[in-house]
Amino acid sequence: MLEDTTAFVTGASRGIGKEIALTLADHGADVAVAARSDAIYDVAEEIDGAALAVETDVTDEESVSAAIERTVDRFGGLDCLVNNAGVAGPIAPVEEIDREGWDRTLAVNVTGPFLAVKHASPHLRESDRGSVVTISSVTGKRPSRERTPYATTKIAVIGLTRTLAMELADDGVTANVICPGATESPRIDRFVDSHAEETGLDYEAAKADLGLLDNALETLVGPEDTAELVAYLASEHGRHVTAQDINVDAGKIWY
Repeated sequence: MLEDTTAFVTGASRGIGKEIALTLADHGADVAVAARSDAIYDVAEEIDGAALAVETDVTDEESVSAAIERTVDRFGGLDCLVNNAGVAGPIAPVEEIDREGWDRTLAVNVTGPFLAVKHASPHLRESDRGSVVTISSVTGKRPSRERTPYATTKIAVIGLTRTLAMELADDGVTANVICPGATESPRIDRFVDSHAEETGLDYEAAKADLGLLDNALETLVGPEDTAELVAYLASEHGRHVTAQDINVDAGKIWY
């Protein structure tokens, strides 16, 4: 499905980003595995195909520019940019959030995708199947209490993406957002285990008590669910899907 496609994936050292990188490679893409963590080298080794581990700080424009140029030099072009890198940011009432935490969250979650698009777009325009996929969150649709910085950034990238869809359309480049719901991960497991211990509930009951199963299917989603949608949007099958924010949340948000 993605043969002769080169993808650049930020935040690809773990979690959803790692799953995206592996899935794109499984579908035949050459993949640049980008993140600050040296775990990207392990991810690149897992890929049964062409992969490039490239250390990237998405808040540093020189780092982003150099990483994308390395990718283009290695693979001869760039067809798909996946903006996945993100941080949770401070969790507190708005009056208790410090400026440093606010600025850091916006730098990673909003400025990072902007810088990546800025330097990737000339190459995406040259592709005959250019695409940008940015990972937001259902929190960008239905914000939670005490998540002001995070929710703000996840709403912001929806606006960024809709603008990109119009701006890049003349060159056939699509731009979409994926909004995952609560996703199976070691972090979620630790969160649920901690709540179970505090409340005396078993693991499944603790998940429900935390509201993690508050969706139509009453389940968490898997990282592979988001990854497969990225692959679809990057493929010829998704060429007429653009300017969309698509929920992958088992039916939690219906807009």
